[in-house]
Amino acid sequence: MTAVQTPLRADQIAMVRSELLRSLNKLERSLKISGESARPRDLEQDTVGRLSRIDAIQNAGLTANLEERERQQLGQVVDALRRIEDGTYGACNGCGAVIPFERLMVFPETLACAACTRGS
Repeated sequence: MTAVQTPLRADQIAMVRSELLRSLNKLERSLKISGESARPRDLEQDTVGRLSRIDAIQNAGLTANLEERERQQLGQVVDALRRIEDGTYGACNGCGAVIPFERLMVFPETLACAACTRGS
């Protein structure tokens, strides 16, 4: 993709970059915490009751799902930061139009304008 002629001012790009960096930091911390809590636990029959084992297995599944979603979002944030550096940030991957600043502040990692996201 080529560089976008974006109507975003330098201060707006700085605001979006700051939001992306804040999200990146939050996701990295969360993944570290969830990784620590997802360590295998001893679920032997005689040390833990059956319902406790079921709860532990369910919690492990929920933690794994959350971790996967966070990893996907982390990838999107990193990609958005790369697009800012490349000068391609702010263009819709669908129609090529400029994504409005207001949308970028709400969804800074977005790849599409609202119309393309809706499928219109």
